[in-house]
Amino acid sequence: MFLFKIIKRLFQFALLLVIIIPLYVAGNIWWSAHHLTTHSSDVIVVMGAAEYNGVASGVLQERIYETGKVFGSGLAPVVITVGGRQKSDVYTEASTSYKALIKLGIPKKKIVLLATGKDTLSSTVAYVSYMKLHRMKSVIIVTDPYHCYRAVSEAKDLGVDATCAGVENGPGSLKFTGIKYVTRETGAYLAYKSVGHFGIHLSDQIKN
Repeated sequence: MFLFKIIKRLFQFALLLVIIIPLYVAGNIWWSAHHLTTHSSDVIVVMGAAEYNGVASGVLQERIYETGKVFGSGLAPVVITVGGRQKSDVYTEASTSYKALIKLGIPKKKIVLLATGKDTLSSTVAYVSYMKLHRMKSVIIVTDPYHCYRAVSEAKDLGVDATCAGVENGPGSLKFTGIKYVTRETGAYLAYKSVGHFGIHLSDQIKN
């Protein structure tokens, strides 16, 4: 009887954790997305997203626009584009962003193209490695608001100071995303904090 009570208490505690932890993470994702701040940094990174034959998807295009605004504000002198190519793609996400940023008026010499990264974590590892090689210590990440929490967490875990500029328009903005995106990011963040540390990375590319 005593053993049964212990098992019951342990089960209740485990169940409580299963409920509380995701809710806590979801709350942090929502709060951070609505309270984003940036400060002067060494570099801006535009996170990759889907592209179609060298044409940015709606999600990626808004990240590119936002990057142009952040660069124009003078908060950082250099932009890094990241993202490799998906299966059967001809162009990389990074090269698509690179060309679009040049069209926005950012000088080529101010843009670093890192055509690597199949997901948020591998892209983060790539640009942080470049930053450390060039003694850069701080980054402004440009991505969707609900993606900021995880993107910033991964950058900080790798040893750089990170803030985030979220897109204001388009399919990845707060106006067009909600509980579905928060739920997705909650799962992705928990996966990163658990199986992600064992080299198991789940794809998180958005095809919009």
